[in-house]
Amino acid sequence: MLFVRNMNHGIPHQRMQEVRPKNREAFAPHDDAVTREAITRPVRVLIVAPSLDILGGQAVQAARLLARLHEDPSLEVGFLPVNPRLPGVLRMLQSIKYVRTVVTSLLYIAALLMRVRVYDCIHIFSASYFSFVLAPTPAILISKLYGKKTILNYRSGEAEDHLTRWRTAIRTIHLVDEIVVPSGYLVDVFKRFGLHAHAIFNFVDASRFRFSERRPLRPVFLSNRNFEPLYNVGCTLRAFAVIQQSFPEARLTVAGDGSQRAALEDLSRELGLRNTEFIGRVQPEKMYELYDDADIYLNSPNIDNMPGSIIEAFASGLPVVTTDAGGIPYIVTHEQTGLLVRCGDHQAMAAAAIRLLEESALAERVAHNAHEECRKYAWTSVRGEWLKLYEELTRAGISEGSVTTGSVPVEDR
Repeated sequence: MLFVRNMNHGIPHQRMQEVRPKNREAFAPHDDAVTREAITRPVRVLIVAPSLDILGGQAVQAARLLARLHEDPSLEVGFLPVNPRLPGVLRMLQSIKYVRTVVTSLLYIAALLMRVRVYDCIHIFSASYFSFVLAPTPAILISKLYGKKTILNYRSGEAEDHLTRWRTAIRTIHLVDEIVVPSGYLVDVFKRFGLHAHAIFNFVDASRFRFSERRPLRPVFLSNRNFEPLYNVGCTLRAFAVIQQSFPEARLTVAGDGSQRAALEDLSRELGLRNTEFIGRVQPEKMYELYDDADIYLNSPNIDNMPGSIIEAFASGLPVVTTDAGGIPYIVTHEQTGLLVRCGDHQAMAAAAIRLLEESALAERVAHNAHEECRKYAWTSVRGEWLKLYEELTRAGISEGSVTTGSVPVEDR
């Protein structure tokens, strides 16, 4: 354990071996001051991730992680958004297509060059395809330029297709010191490409979600995925149309936004859906209200990894009906913690939801089992894994002489 003091101002499961110096020269007398300073101050971690200006699970998990890490006296944590805002009137440039990408990327790279150098460990959130090129890749390369230890926190359910089509991504990933993913599913995917990853689960602050038993279970449904093709919210709408044939009073709340919003609203009208409300984007701190108001959670992606919304439904007592996309079967066990159906099968999704409404014992068992499952997704379950990883990488940096001395600038705290 590193001995540290608190300098904060503001905001799996494979056991890793302790990294030890290769020889005594790593701690030679001329380096004593560097080593002593590095061990007696907080470990400096820079989180590189989307801010909540971008709608999505990565931003939500990054915000949750930052809030928790800032509470820990053994760390000094900074945040560098991959989507920085331009100051003042220049911000209007970020509303112009293509120009937005160029100016945001330039500002992001400049921020990396200025800030990475004063941290010990760079924790980089990652999606796939062009997002991987624009956000994680510059962070990895600049971290290597400064000799910093890097964690690639890869979170996309599209990993297999990404690594198959973009072979250069594999070479880039080989540059990082550790690959961390939120599910056993991605561990298996990376293994097929010769990449070693280990899992640290997404976590949910269960105190923000109120578990309640639904007796009787009402035909009140919730969907809260982004309106993008891979999440196939249209399948949920088609399933709800079938449900309303048996339960005319059924209600559906559809939270979220994205490129398919207009098409999904048109589909809702074409299907003649009643009691269906599109409420747009909902801030994470308000989501618990939607779970409180609903009785069954519907989720119909074609591609996915470990959706935090399923864990939030578990914590709230909502039985879950979901497609079996990607990593979902790694967190949902059919008829134990939820009901699984094949991707794109809206008839099966409707039948599963109706089954829950008609079989109260099944619905209660699934909800209780799922709530128990939440324990592994609590901060107390994952905290030690993140701290251990940061500490071991920092010790490795000390042994290689790559730890920066001096203070983190006030603006980075």
